[in-house]
Amino acid sequence: MELSERKEKILSAIIERFITTGEPVGSKFLVEVLSFPVSSATVRNEMAYLSDMGYLSQPHTSAGRIPSQMGYRYYVDNLMKSREIDELNRRMIEAGISSAAGDPERLIAQ
Repeated sequence: MELSERKEKILSAIIERFITTGEPVGSKFLVEVLSFPVSSATVRNEMAYLSDMGYLSQPHTSAGRIPSQMGYRYYVDNLMKSREIDELNRRMIEAGISSAAGDPERLIAQ
């Protein structure tokens, strides 16, 4: 399902903030960081829509929202910006994968 540009920006901001802090994200924070002027009420309505569609969940009645598995999937498939990695980091990743071959726990740790 396609989301409007505003909903995508709100979902993206929530996911990026949640990844950084591990805390539910509220409308007040979003109003401060969004690049377009909207009221807290508008942001809350958009968050409610995203929750109803399954992209977000609300751990407590008065809490902000957190991404759902569906929200993360939409973010990865549609919103996440790909970045090139430099040669040194690519080699380090490959070395880590090679050294942990056959040991999933070690691979995750590395």
